[in-house]
Amino acid sequence: MMMNDVTSEATAGDAWRVGEVGLDSRFLLGTAGYPSPRVLAESIAASGAQVITVGLKRQLAAAGDNGFIDIIRAAMTEHGARLLPNTAGCRTAREAIQLAHMARELYDTPWVKLEVVGDEYTLQPDPIELVDAARQLSKDGFTVFPYCTDDLVTCKRLLDVGCPLLMPWGAPIGSGQGLINPFALRTLRERLPGVVLIVDAGIGAPSHAAQALEMGIDAVLLNSAVSQASDPVRMAGAFRQAIEAGRTAYRAGVMAKQDFAVATTPVTGNPFLIGG
Repeated sequence: MMMNDVTSEATAGDAWRVGEVGLDSRFLLGTAGYPSPRVLAESIAASGAQVITVGLKRQLAAAGDNGFIDIIRAAMTEHGARLLPNTAGCRTAREAIQLAHMARELYDTPWVKLEVVGDEYTLQPDPIELVDAARQLSKDGFTVFPYCTDDLVTCKRLLDVGCPLLMPWGAPIGSGQGLINPFALRTLRERLPGVVLIVDAGIGAPSHAAQALEMGIDAVLLNSAVSQASDPVRMAGAFRQAIEAGRTAYRAGVMAKQDFAVATTPVTGNPFLIGG
């Protein structure tokens, strides 16, 4: 099977959904900071991603897009990808709501990754402004992908106001630290078993992505780990493989951890269970 096929053998028959939209790839890819438009296009192809994020503020601030929008549209056509505009850079619910409406008009999609920053140092989401914005955008007919922390109570509030899924962070955005609080993510998975969870932000290596999928997280979204790599195209492919491996491991059933040693070679009895 070719590397640029959207559905590999590892993920075939394991689709997930956002509303009425079915997806095979569990890799969502950002589009900022790539060395060139060509590298971005090749990275999208290597990733197999079906959801691609774009920051509207960045596009509005750019003097020219250098073919950026054409690359995104080509990916949508050639690889079955969908666009996920984001409200990165917003500090208030009002600002995020206005930007989301602009994105819907510009890109003709009701999907929006909702970001409302509450702290300039960590870029941690503001839970109060985030919930307020999510409530209004849900009423306005948006499919809201809220970028949030791993706080269970905030996550429940976001679901209550109409968000169909959650995007808890793994670590501060762009930090590359990986999953700094696996306990909190496992708690979300256990307490919200029917909710789509996408770890967004902080992932720095393919092993981090695999770890998230192994614990039952549905998908991951990342940008810097690919765009800032020495070879973004190869790194995009590495993440794709790691995400597929993590998901396959979860479905296979990762063995339970033990607090003590367990002999792998029995010294008594039968080492195998022999069927009758």
